Amino acid sequence: MTLTIGNIAPDFEAMTTHGPIKFHEWIGDSWAVLFSHPRDFTPVCTTELGHMARIKPEFDRRSVKIIGLSTDPLHNHAKWSEDIANTQGTAPNYPLIADTDYAVSKAYGMLPGDTAGDPTERTPAENATLRNVFVIAPDKVIMLVLVYPMTTGRNFDEVLRVIDSLQLLTTHGLATPAQWRQGDDVIIAPWVSDDQARQLYPDGWKSPLPYLRIVPSP
Repeated sequence: MTLTIGNIAPDFEAMTTHGPIKFHEWIGDSWAVLFSHPRDFTPVCTTELGHMARIKPEFDRRSVKIIGLSTDPLHNHAKWSEDIANTQGTAPNYPLIADTDYAVSKAYGMLPGDTAGDPTERTPAENATLRNVFVIAPDKVIMLVLVYPMTTGRNFDEVLRVIDSLQLLTTHGLATPAQWRQGDDVIIAPWVSDDQARQLYPDGWKSPLPYLRIVPSP
C-alpha cells in the first residue's frame, strides 16, 4: 500500500532507542515527523541524523515530535549514535525505531510486502526506498510525503517551511505561495468563501485574480 496526503498514518507498536512506543499514543496532540533510513552506518543518513538532532529545538518550538526509522537492531542504533555524535557533534536526541521485522516499513509502503529475513544481511541498496519523510498532523492525517534518493541529503529547512505553512492552514485557513517564507504574504484558501473572508479580513485583500486572494501573514 502506498500512503499519500490525506491518509491516516498507520498506527503501530515498535521498539525504539527510547523504549517501546505505540505510535498514535506517542504522537498525542502534537505534530510528528517520521523519517526513514535504508540501514545504519550509511554516510548520507549519518549527516541527516546529526543535523536533525542539532535543529530539534526548531521542531520542539512548533510542537513537532521527531522519530527516525531503520531496519537495524537496537544495538546497531546505539553504535551508530556514537558515530553520529563523534562526526556530527550531536547524537540523536529523539527515538530511532528498530524495524527489524519490517512491519513499519511495510505498513508505510516503503518496502514490499514480501520482504523478510535478517535485516543485517540486506544491503542499503536493497532498502533504497527507505528514504521517506512523513509529516503527520495531530489528528494522525498524513500532510506531507517526501522521498529522497540515497545519495542526496534531505533539506530539513524545507520540512520546517512546509510545517509552518501547514500550521497556518490548520489554524487560519491560509495557503502559501511559491518560495514562501515566514512573514511573507499568504493566500486565503479557496474553500473560504468571500463572505467568510470578509469576516476574517475586514481590511480586505489584494486580488490580482478572482481566485487569488492575498493577505499579510498573521
